[in-house]
Amino acid sequence: MKIHAGFTLGYECSQPTPMLLVLNVHPSRRIDLLSEQVLRFDQPVEAWDYVDGFGNACTRIVAPPGLINISTTFDIYDSGQPDIVAWDAVQHEIQDLPDEVLVYLLGSRYCDTDKLATIAWSLFGHTAPGWGRVQAICDFTHNQIAFNYQNADSTRSAFGGYTDRTGVCRDFAHLAITLCRCMNIPARYCTGYLGDIGIPPVPSPMDFSAWFEVYLSGRWYTFDARHNFPRIGRILMATGRDATDVALSTSFGPTILSRFEVTTFELA
Repeated sequence: MKIHAGFTLGYECSQPTPMLLVLNVHPSRRIDLLSEQVLRFDQPVEAWDYVDGFGNACTRIVAPPGLINISTTFDIYDSGQPDIVAWDAVQHEIQDLPDEVLVYLLGSRYCDTDKLATIAWSLFGHTAPGWGRVQAICDFTHNQIAFNYQNADSTRSAFGGYTDRTGVCRDFAHLAITLCRCMNIPARYCTGYLGDIGIPPVPSPMDFSAWFEVYLSGRWYTFDARHNFPRIGRILMATGRDATDVALSTSFGPTILSRFEVTTFELA
C-alpha cells in the first residue's frame, strides 16, 4: 500500500532563535520513500542536518523573527500489515543484553522508574517474563489512563500519568515504558505518523502519534498502550529514551506554535 503524509508547522519568534528539529522520516524508513521527503521553510534560513545519538535524522536552524512555516509532504510504501504479535518472544537476562540497549533500562526525564518500581513489581511480578508481561503492562496502562486532548500536559511524567489517570498518547507511552523498565525490559519511546488506516475514521484533527518498542528475542517490537491492538501504517520518525529526545522542535528562545497541521492517509 501507499501512504501520503506530511505536515505544516508555524512558529512565531520574537528574535533570531536557534532550533533543533526532529521532523524527518526515520533513516530506517527512507528505503520505503516513493517521493522526496525534505523540509521546506517559507523564510530564508540556513539549515543543516545531523544524526543524533539515537540514530534520528535531525535538522538545525536559526529561525528569523516573525512567523516561519515548516512543511513537508511525501509518499511512502507500507506493507499494509498490522504490527507484529510474537507471543513466543522472550525476555533477556540483563547480562545478555547488548551494550547499546542498556540505556533503555534506566530512568529518564519522563520515565521516573524510581517512583514506579515497587508498584510495577506488585502488579506484574507474577507474570511470566516475555511478550505476555509486556502485553499485561499495555492492558493495565490502557485501562489506567483515559485519553483526553484537553488534559495534555507537557510536564507530566509517567508517575503523573499513573496518578492523574488522564492524558494523551505520550502519557500512555511514558507509563508503559517506565513499567517495562521497572520489570527489566528495555523500552524506548517512538514518535511518528499513524493515520486512520484499517479503522473507522476518527473525527478529531490529525496529529503525530507516540508509541513504544521493547527489546525481546534480540530485536525491537512495537507496542501501543493507547490503542492496545495492532495497527496498520505506522511511519516512524524518531526513537529515544522519552519525549525529550524526540521533541518535534526544541527552541532556544521564546517561541509560539501558531500553526499545526498533520496529514496521513492511504492512497488509492
